[in-house]
Amino acid sequence: MAESSWLDQNGKMTYAEIQEKLERADLTGLIPVNISILRNIMVEPIVPYLRYFAMKSGLNCHIKFGEYDNIFQESLGVSSDLINKELDSVLVFLKLETLSWNLARNFTGLSKELINNEIEIIKKNTKKVLAGIRQKTNAIVLWSTFEIPIYPSLGIWDSQAKDGQLATVRELNEILCEIFRNTPGVYALDINLCIARVGGKNFYDHRFWHIGRAPYTREALSEVGREIIKYIRPLKGKNKKCLVLDCDNTLWGGIIGEDGIAGIKLGRTHPGSAFYEFQQEIVNYYNRGIIIALCSKNNEDDVWEVFNDHPDMVLKRKHIAVARINWGDKVTNLKQIAHELNIGLDSIVFVDDSDFEINLVREKLPEVHTIHLQKNETVKYREKLAAFGLFDTLEISTEDKKRGEMYKVEVTREKLKEDTADLKSYLSTLETEVEISFADEFSIPRIAQQIQKTNQFNLTTRRYNRVDIEKFVGDKVSDVICLRLLDRFGDYGIVGTCILKYIESQAVFDIFLLSCRIIGHGVEGVFLAEALKLAKIRGCKTAVGEYYATKKNSQVEYFYKQYNFKELVVENNSKGNRKFLFKLNDKIPEPKNYFKSIVSVLK
Repeated sequence: MAESSWLDQNGKMTYAEIQEKLERADLTGLIPVNISILRNIMVEPIVPYLRYFAMKSGLNCHIKFGEYDNIFQESLGVSSDLINKELDSVLVFLKLETLSWNLARNFTGLSKELINNEIEIIKKNTKKVLAGIRQKTNAIVLWSTFEIPIYPSLGIWDSQAKDGQLATVRELNEILCEIFRNTPGVYALDINLCIARVGGKNFYDHRFWHIGRAPYTREALSEVGREIIKYIRPLKGKNKKCLVLDCDNTLWGGIIGEDGIAGIKLGRTHPGSAFYEFQQEIVNYYNRGIIIALCSKNNEDDVWEVFNDHPDMVLKRKHIAVARINWGDKVTNLKQIAHELNIGLDSIVFVDDSDFEINLVREKLPEVHTIHLQKNETVKYREKLAAFGLFDTLEISTEDKKRGEMYKVEVTREKLKEDTADLKSYLSTLETEVEISFADEFSIPRIAQQIQKTNQFNLTTRRYNRVDIEKFVGDKVSDVICLRLLDRFGDYGIVGTCILKYIESQAVFDIFLLSCRIIGHGVEGVFLAEALKLAKIRGCKTAVGEYYATKKNSQVEYFYKQYNFKELVVENNSKGNRKFLFKLNDKIPEPKNYFKSIVSVLK
């Protein structure tokens, strides 16, 4: 099953069918993900769901369980190898009934003092467990929140009471979230969102809870598995960047070329309200930094008339980075959109109501994720788009919120490039300013995000999270530097990251990457030269650049060689990886200077 269709179909698959597909699946080439699970309940049946949803996102999950109700020993003890440096994620499932019977089942018998005492114990123990995990691994931690009671202890009065069981569990969850917010790389896995989607009566298996402390149904574990993969996907650079939309019967009801602007369905009341709501969700994505594009078989003037003149268009022309509105095939148009935005096809989600168009894209461009909207289910359009979680990121930065506008400006730059006689003249016309600095508390979140997402100009494609970056920054044997770019059209923000590791008298380029938005601007040479100067200041004699081949980074295979690095022999190399050496007593190559200014604070 192609990636573009799995989410449409998996909801109809049984537990046994998922297991069968996993047994037959070829996981060769998928990105490995190592997960360890700590728990005070039995959740083993979640494994097939996690592995299946991961597989369909290009990931191969390896999952280990701790002993039942042995969280403290495994997080704080020294004998267990369950939590280690090789992990990508630690999952923690704690059910309140097992952790604090009084808060969960004996609430009406507790005084305020006893309630506070129970909360304080949970708070202290949470901090201890997290501290123990952090000493052993930099992996992200996903910690399940406590379930809001469906039938609270005080009955209908509980919703009115400011100190009832409902309020207490909500307070407890907020305390947990505050701890997580202050501990980098730790995230709340909101179990109550999963309960809301499945429904409380379908979420619990009371029989198996009493027999074997296994509280959740298969349906519940499927939903929790989906929620977990939403965190793992961006960790491994598998989240999507661009939403490409059809127009007729997608952004509005009807066909603009036949119904006219007054005849299409779009407004605050039914039947146009579903499309109005759908558009608002798209704008929400834009405000999160998702690129929005159009791919529609239509007359361009008709489409822009709706955007410009229809009073109930929530989605505006300013939100659209790229548009392909013509009568050509959508496969070609999607390729052109990816090329113009300088992103991979696997970064695109394509939304259309047409069976023909969806199936054609699935066949010809399986790397594009498709969402098929059914004409008889327009009221579900918004929810269907939101449910996928394909654009989820571990953090949303200020730069993310500007990304849609950045890509639109990039189209303007490309038009200037086409109108300029040569590359040197074009780059000089941009009046580019380069700023290179050490990573700090403000840039670390963006650097971590960039490392997780960048694929094309990425020499090693190692994936590090925020905790990893903070440790590199604080380590005396490594440096983390970043590059910011501005030109006369605007501020690109942080678009380059380099991590240097110092091993005796040698500097190793552990990470060297640049955003695809600035490929071809000539800044890569500037960034490399400054990094080499820094390595020399640190007392290094040589610098080593590594290249690890992937499907997407072939363009940088000989990047180091272009700057006078000498290629070294890599023994037993069947994967096309390369290693290059630069002697720092040689003259550091000066890149071509097309820039208005270069400011570096490295020293």
